[in-house]
Amino acid sequence: MAHYVPNIMPVESVIARFQFIVPKEWKSKYRPVCIHLAGTGDHHYWRRRTLMARPMIKEARMASLLLENPYYGCRKPKDQLRSSLKNVSDLFVMGGALVLESAALLHWLEREGYGPLGMTGISMGGHMASLAVSNWPKPMPLIPCLSWSTASGVFTTGVLSKSVNWRELERQYYTETVYEEEIIHMLEYCGTDSFKMGQEFVKRFPSSADKLVSRSLNLDMTNQVVSQQPAECQTSSKTSISATSEGLLLQDASKLDCLNQTLATNKSNYTSYRPQSYQVLSQEQRRNNLQKESLIFMKGVMDECTHVANFSVPVDPSLIIVVQAKEDAYIPRTGVRSLQEIWPGCEIRYLEGGHISAYLFKQGIFRQAIYDAFERFLHKYAN
Repeated sequence: MAHYVPNIMPVESVIARFQFIVPKEWKSKYRPVCIHLAGTGDHHYWRRRTLMARPMIKEARMASLLLENPYYGCRKPKDQLRSSLKNVSDLFVMGGALVLESAALLHWLEREGYGPLGMTGISMGGHMASLAVSNWPKPMPLIPCLSWSTASGVFTTGVLSKSVNWRELERQYYTETVYEEEIIHMLEYCGTDSFKMGQEFVKRFPSSADKLVSRSLNLDMTNQVVSQQPAECQTSSKTSISATSEGLLLQDASKLDCLNQTLATNKSNYTSYRPQSYQVLSQEQRRNNLQKESLIFMKGVMDECTHVANFSVPVDPSLIIVVQAKEDAYIPRTGVRSLQEIWPGCEIRYLEGGHISAYLFKQGIFRQAIYDAFERFLHKYAN
């Protein structure tokens, strides 16, 4: 990554590090290797080595390559607190670096005579593996576990939305005009799901989330002062956002051109110093407008950089087995394009429970999905 974009990564993250765990004996003429990418908070290698790599050697004589994420473990910047990335953009840099590093490792494994090769990961690791395989020019088994088509919902409507420093993001969005004037015009949203996250998800939000520290949003836009817009634009760009301890709720979608008009109008409202505007548009309402715009902008940027529909479809989607938890509050799926729609022919397996329980107790199901995907590859492409 540092070769293509110098100085974009902290010095601690530049050098990629990995562990390669191989069996003493292979059970056939093939030497299968699965690359495991780390999920959120998975520093170093011991979790993947203990829960996945060692059992895979015992059960299937399959090797595992464990790649350390940038910003994690030995690659964590000195001024970073645990797994909390300092900037939203660090997540995108991490993804780009993992795509390039995975490609380099796959080429190396091929040269060394290993194969078939595949990729997997749990949670964020599964999403990063999906992006990496989307950039690989050959058929490859892909097993993303507890991940979905975009990461935007994780940070805007999922449980982890409570961990985002929204106040700082709102301040940056308001003070740095480049976000509205330049970046917003570069975004191309992936279908109608961009502003529909969480309509049904909030109804099933776990009561345990009430224990989290939440920011209070009350976005009642009924008294907002807005300039005249075309009727069709006003109709399509109405967005209602409410947030309580039960989570964030985004309703309706807006076209990008109408969104730009709305953002420009709102910006002028709370930067205007006309007494008449102040009488109708209170300080609290201007604050709520800013929160709303920042959230929409955050979701748009997340969709642009992480939505798998923005990447190439893997060469053979039939080699993809997605494992999902039915009651996953970390990865909202409601209102989001299905992976079966984006990757026609892939298989999706659902298991009982939520994100954490699946991560802790369903590792055997994840490993079986890996074995099945590799068997499928051998059946179709073995010489």
